[in-house]
Amino acid sequence: MTTIRIEAVNKIFSSDGGDVIALKDINLTIASGEFICLLGPSGCGKSTLLNAIAGFSHPTSGSIWAGDKRVTAPGPDRGMVFQEYALFPWMTIQQNIAFGLEIAGRSAAATRERVELLLNMLGLHEFRNRFPKDLSGGMRQRVAIARVLALDSPIMLMDEPFGALDALTRRNLQDELLKIWKEFGTTIVFVTHSIEESIYLADRTIVMTYRPGTIKRDVRIMLDRPRDPSDPEFNRLKRELGALVMEEQQRHHQDEMLATTAD
Repeated sequence: MTTIRIEAVNKIFSSDGGDVIALKDINLTIASGEFICLLGPSGCGKSTLLNAIAGFSHPTSGSIWAGDKRVTAPGPDRGMVFQEYALFPWMTIQQNIAFGLEIAGRSAAATRERVELLLNMLGLHEFRNRFPKDLSGGMRQRVAIARVLALDSPIMLMDEPFGALDALTRRNLQDELLKIWKEFGTTIVFVTHSIEESIYLADRTIVMTYRPGTIKRDVRIMLDRPRDPSDPEFNRLKRELGALVMEEQQRHHQDEMLATTAD
């Protein structure tokens, strides 16, 4: 079953300095339950594409479908996890997780049951009455993930959620995310700058070109899970994806040099 269809999507940002083509002719189909990583250098349109799938912004042309519905606005079928956590600082951890359920009109009993499940699953139970400021970055991101899972959204969109974390915390959360993905069968679209992270997590890694953002390569990751970064095939993929990303990074640097020379 197809969960997300992106058809001939273009995105142009206009300003006094002229038009910037952020996305050009993006066509992508994502099956239900797939884990997809969007990979590429800064400026390649990864977050722009993710925001369009979320419904936070609209393509200049083309269409995006979630299931059988065209995406025209944010919706409960697409949960978003940001790098900045986006928690309510005045609410406790359990209140943050429960918030969406209460807005959706779930009963108090159903809300308590769902929150208890997620507190236990993500190792947050002993922190339930604390506030976000009392938690580490990794724990805050657990809360942000739990808040999305509370609504049972079939699609989870993640914009570099582990980018600001140290290496050990990042790996722990990657493993927890994979367990959650397997448990809930959620479709995940995950933006990252990290080549290794994309190989460790994804069923497919979509490598995007530097501006205008297009799909340079759709790479299927055939490694069994759990994945070992020291495995020879893992490292072969790392070299392959690294070469693709480096080509686009070099184009980025060339554009910056030309812009500097023009100034």
